Amino acid sequence: MRRSMFWGPLAMAAMLMASAQVSAKVSQEEADKLGQDLTCVGAQKAASKDGAVPAFTGKWLGTPPGVSYTPNVGEHPVDPYADDKPIYTITAENLAQYADHLTDGQKAMFAKYPKTYRMPVYQGRRDFRYSDAVCAAAKKNALSAEIVDNGMGVSNWVYGAVPFPIPKTGQEALMNETFPTRAWTETNVHDSAVVNPSGGVTWGRQDNRNLAPINDPALFGKPVEGNVQAYSLAITLLPTREYDNASVSQEPQNFAQGKRLAWSYDPGTRRVRQLPEFGFDQPIGGTSGLLMIDEDRLFNGSPERFDFKLLGKREIYVPANTYKLNGGNVKYANLIEPGHANPDFMRYELRRVWVLEADLKPGYRHIYKKRMLYLDEDTWNAVMADNYDARGQLWKHAEQNYYYAFDMQAWEAGSAFYYDLNSGGYVGYNLFQEEKLGPVLNKGNLKAADFTPQALRAMGN
Repeated sequence: MRRSMFWGPLAMAAMLMASAQVSAKVSQEEADKLGQDLTCVGAQKAASKDGAVPAFTGKWLGTPPGVSYTPNVGEHPVDPYADDKPIYTITAENLAQYADHLTDGQKAMFAKYPKTYRMPVYQGRRDFRYSDAVCAAAKKNALSAEIVDNGMGVSNWVYGAVPFPIPKTGQEALMNETFPTRAWTETNVHDSAVVNPSGGVTWGRQDNRNLAPINDPALFGKPVEGNVQAYSLAITLLPTREYDNASVSQEPQNFAQGKRLAWSYDPGTRRVRQLPEFGFDQPIGGTSGLLMIDEDRLFNGSPERFDFKLLGKREIYVPANTYKLNGGNVKYANLIEPGHANPDFMRYELRRVWVLEADLKPGYRHIYKKRMLYLDEDTWNAVMADNYDARGQLWKHAEQNYYYAFDMQAWEAGSAFYYDLNSGGYVGYNLFQEEKLGPVLNKGNLKAADFTPQALRAMGN
């Protein structure tokens, strides 16, 4: 619980001054850099000095030329870089040569699995871009969006793009991670593999449906209204003991004006009940307690329990253009190995990322005392996380493998891996490679009425 505090006049003045600082909008001169020196969402267009991070080309919008793909029907990702080969591979033996471009969590993976863990590094590719509507929305937001309610929400912004393409604070960067351009509607059946230290696997499966009104293309550029950013429905298919358990949730845009609401359906009792709390460090069902709700996509939900610091940019090897991993020809038996996923399916590129540190606030509870989030500068999606326990010791390393989805002209969260560096167990999450369909994106087949307690109750009848 939050500690009660008394604010004297000086403290109150300091608080108001800090609030004004975090709410400051960028100047017209700064905003004019978007689309010039910067991409329309704020990434540096230029290559790094040594060329290892390539220049942004943005030559493709949607499906690239020469690629056969049917959008909005669940076709598995098609790799436009299928002919690429690793330019080098990082191993425990040559680790020192590349250490400056690795996180503590990555180094810990090499230390724990020196004989099997490796990172195939590919030529960097920055060929995909957002639509003109997204870019126009980002430019508007740069000039008007403001942090409000002590970092719990955003005001004066429009649909379609991150609110702060040129961030000044950790709170602004977090809101970009919370509100990147994503799928409007999404349905998919995905698997999860809970892998014990000896390599044994417990399988889970969920039928997921998501509706994000905030990403409705028809609204791009219009002022954000209301206080619902997204709806979600999850139906458990595996393990068998949890079959047909289901839940719906509604996610607010401003967590000071409302909390995440959730209801669950128990097929044994055929009852729907509202959950008193849903999120934070509650375990996700079917993951043996190894994966928390607010770790999906590496961070989600209310920011109230952490202080966020923006530590600038680093050039780091991160998962990128991960079509090979997320393709429909991948077999779980080849992908899931003891200790970690099979490196043969991974693709790392040297990219610039924003480093965002989250420190647990005094008086709040969470299993993590500190979380280091690495946000891809081109997309604002969190692509890696290193999480620390109550003693401040590194505990877990996680990677989210995004790919550009031609269906929605933006980046989709593919499979993720959450590694427990103490136990040696891990979770492979959002695996859809062996499913008949991949994610069905932006089909426009969902509505808010599908995500209510009444709809949940009707499913059980």
